[in-house]
Parts: sequence; C-alpha cells; structure tokens
Amino acid sequence: MSDADDVHTPIHTSPDSMLGRQHRGFRLVVAVVAVGALVVGGAGLGLALSAGATTPATAGCISSQPRLTVQGTGQAEGTPDVLTAVFGFSSSAPSATAALSQNNAEVNQALHALTGKGVAQSDMQTTGLTLVPQYVYPNGVPTRNGFAATSTVTATLRDTNTAGDAIDAVVNATGDAASINSLTFSFANPAQVEDQARGRAVHQAVAHAAAMAEAAGRRLGPVCSLTDNTQPTLLEPYPSAGFASGSRAASVPVEPGSQTETDQVTMVYALRSR
Repeated sequence: MSDADDVHTPIHTSPDSMLGRQHRGFRLVVAVVAVGALVVGGAGLGLALSAGATTPATAGCISSQPRLTVQGTGQAEGTPDVLTAVFGFSSSAPSATAALSQNNAEVNQALHALTGKGVAQSDMQTTGLTLVPQYVYPNGVPTRNGFAATSTVTATLRDTNTAGDAIDAVVNATGDAASINSLTFSFANPAQVEDQARGRAVHQAVAHAAAMAEAAGRRLGPVCSLTDNTQPTLLEPYPSAGFASGSRAASVPVEPGSQTETDQVTMVYALRSR
C-alpha cells in the first residue's frame, strides 16, 4: 500500500527465541560393540554402547539366537524456570500509514516496559505483523472505512518471580491495545530432568527383561540394541485474555507449578539357555 511505504516497523529478532526452544525429544539408537557388566536381578548384561545407527550383530547377538524385546517408561518432575509470553497489539486508523504508525508506537511502548523490567533485547522478538483494510457494508455494498494493524511480540521471561511484574508493565503501558495470547512454561536447561526420565526408563526396561527371562527359564545375554523412543514434547500454552485499560493489579500472579518429562526406551536382548 503506497500510504504505508514510509513507515518504519520495529522488528526485534532473537536467535534463541523460545518458540524454537520447546522441549525436543530425540531418537537415539545404540548397539553393543564391546562387553561391559551390569548386574540386575542376578543377570549379567553387556553394556558397552556406541551412539549412531545400529551396527552389525556382534558376538552374542547372532541372528539365529532368540531375542527378547522390552520397553521401559520413565518420568521425572521439575519446576519450570522460564515463561514465554506472547503479546498482541492492535490499532485502527483511517489510513494504512496512521494504523501502522500507531501500532509501532504501541509495540515500542511494550518493548520499553519489558526492558524496564530487566528483559534483555535478545529475549524479545516480533513474531507477527498484519495490515489489512477494514470494510463496512451499507446496503450490502463493501466500503472501505480504514485499516487495522496487528502485531505480536514474544518475550522470554527468565525469572518467574518477576514475570508477573513484566506482564503487568506491558499491559499498563499499552492499555486497551494489548492482549496476552499465551503463556508457556519451560526449562532453561531441560537436559537434567530429561536425562532423569531416560535413566528411569532404562532401569524399568532392564528390570522387565530380567523378570521375563527368569519366567521363561532363560538367562539374559548381551544388549543387542537400545533405542530412545521419546517424541518431542509439545507444550500447551495457557491462553489469557487481554486486560482492560487503566486496570492496575499489584502484579499478575505467575505460578510455574511442576512439569513432568516422560521418556520411553526399547531394549533388545539376546537370550541364552540356562
């Protein structure tokens, strides 16, 4: 639109936006390449493992030998320490230039409010911008009567103790133009809780294998493969409505609660006669 050509729109990008940092599961396949020792329920298990694609059968895992396949599931809990907030800002004006300029001002006010609460510029990102004409329909005839500009800003709030203050500051700075589209909790370093879940999943699989081999009158041979079946965790955001202009709360209450990570593994053992 020609009447919006000279408007500068602030675009704040973050290389490590939390939209791309949702919990990521991965698939890991490991195969026995040497013999280690792990004693579970009296069974000796070879556990020298190598990451990568499954390797050809090693000693003790020949194709003609009976196999036992087991699965294990493990869970671990932790308290999320990061809150990702998605803010929306909308404005309307008779011209595209005016609508976009007004929207730019609202976004700048929000960014300034976040900065004032200690949010780093790298943790703020413009994640959406639209500018569309508005119409009325007198006697069923579409007639343009202005333009609407809408933008979204995603902020990564790394201190859940002060996240409520930051949200409140944005709403108070922008008034009726602001809405809060979603709030999503996550871990700054998810590896610790994820690895706890993986370890518990493996321990459960080993215990199941030992019990099943015992019941079948067999003994466990080496581990022929170990696969992490965990899929990426999709976090459900908490939707939130916009705040009315001029309504100042002491602070938006933010409770991270706890979050559970779940992991599932598949193990394949060679079976031996007693």
